[in-house]
Formats: sequence, structure tokens, C-alpha cells
Amino acid sequence: KKITGTTMTKLSLALTAALAGSAAAFAPQASVNKVAAPSSSSLNFYPTMFPEDVFGDGVTDWKEEYAPFAKYGWGPSVQAEKWNGRHAMFGWVFMCACAYAKGHGLIPDAESALNLKEWGTLATISNKDTITNERAIILIANVHFFFISLCATLCPLPFSDSLLLEPGQEDEEPYGFIPNYKDTGVTKTAEIINGRLAMLGIIALMGNSAVTGRSMIDIINEWIGGAYF
Repeated sequence: KKITGTTMTKLSLALTAALAGSAAAFAPQASVNKVAAPSSSSLNFYPTMFPEDVFGDGVTDWKEEYAPFAKYGWGPSVQAEKWNGRHAMFGWVFMCACAYAKGHGLIPDAESALNLKEWGTLATISNKDTITNERAIILIANVHFFFISLCATLCPLPFSDSLLLEPGQEDEEPYGFIPNYKDTGVTKTAEIINGRLAMLGIIALMGNSAVTGRSMIDIINEWIGGAYF
């Protein structure tokens, strides 16, 4: 079929319009409708997943129900959390020191069992089986530090913190479910964070020991790649 000039003109106009439309798709726009970014409050899922007032509510309820104990810092309190964390951190230092002593032969006759006639039933595990010399030395060392902690409670030194709150002394404000990690360095917040991690670590260590039946020192040595022995 023969194409007339009028038809060619129509086809040319249609092709020109199509090319113009295609070019317009890549041309810079004078104004772009920006989609508003979600606010920080809409992205903040912290209050719903980790409510900050759980510990605070527990402290308040404890003070109302057990006021005679709460005024000294017993129960759920920042004072108790601080000292429990300190004991947990000291426990890790002591356990690592015991693992180092075991690995370097600093405990004499570590695997030898105590003599039942010399030590009596205090050294027994079950029936006539007694604990090893290594466990006895670690036990006595723990008892020693326990009495040091007890003395710090009954008669604290002027430069040290008391284990209990003094009469009329107010407890610190709770640090929340997740403390402020920006407050680093030698600060009270850092002490709370380190104490919580130490307590969680000891719970994990005790659970591992209970499930596997191995000693905590052996598990610690395994966790650090056998660096102690």
C-alpha cells in the first residue's frame, strides 16, 4: 500500500512526541515530592521491647512492702546490684587466677585427695571420697575473701563503700534495663555494666558446668583457647 505524504507527516509527529516523552523521563525535575523520613520516635522500639520502668517498679514495690529491709539496701536496689556485680567481677579474677595457678604448677599436689583421717568429714564429697588439694586451697581462699567482705560490711573503712546503706542514706536512681553505654571510662555506669556482664557470665559458666559435668576452671581454659594449660 502506497504511503501518502499526509500519513508520513502523522507518523513523524507521533515519533517526535514519543521521543520527547522518553527524554522527559530522564530530564531533571524542577521539584521532587520528597517522602518524609520516619521520625526517630517511630523507629524507637526500645520502650516496647525493653521497658525501662520494670526494675524501678520492682524497687518501689519492695520499698512499700519491706521498708525495714529496703532502707538498708537489701532486696532489689542499686546498692545490692552494685555489690553483687563487684563480687561477680572479683569471682572472675579469682577463677582466672586459679586456672593460671593450675596451669603453671603453683598449687602443690593439685590432684591429690585429702586424707580423711587428717581432715575429717569436712573434706568429704560423698561417703569416704574427699576433695582434692586444689579444691581445698581454692575453698579456703574463698572463705578468706568472704570474711574480708563480711568485715567490710560490719566495719567499713572510711575510704571504702559500705555494703549496706547508712540510716537516712538514699539509694541511687536505677540505671534502667539497658544503661547508657556512652558513659564510658571509670564511671558508676561502667561499673554497673561490667558487673551485669560478670554476673551473666558466671550464670553461663555454672550452667555449662552443670550440663557437661566439667569443672569451671577447665571450661574457662577452653573458652580462651587453652591459654592457661
